Amino acid sequence: MPIAEMRAVVLDCPDPRALAEFYRELVGGEITYADDDWVNLRDGAKVILSFQRADDYRPPEWPSAERGQQFHIDVTVDDVEEAEARVLAIGARRTELQPGIDENWRVYLDPAGHPFCLCWD
Repeated sequence: MPIAEMRAVVLDCPDPRALAEFYRELVGGEITYADDDWVNLRDGAKVILSFQRADDYRPPEWPSAERGQQFHIDVTVDDVEEAEARVLAIGARRTELQPGIDENWRVYLDPAGHPFCLCWD
């Protein structure tokens, strides 16, 4: 029996609405709550992504020991080339270093600088 139930994964960022819209385009779902400092994105399940304004936000630097990735999100895609074009079109950036390029994942940064990976089977 688990101790708790997952409530949300919260990402600090300078613009919660903009980052929520980026992830809505990436993984779907709908924005179920929004104000100037907080936005919730629900995908139909209980677990949501939330985005919290951090006025002094400093994005992670990947790869870096000083300000490492802190966390990252992996998403599965059917066609990585198509998915890459789409995430770049909505504001992602592909990182120069790609350690999984010969495996089954590529690293990108969301508009606030959080790393995420496009993965495929």
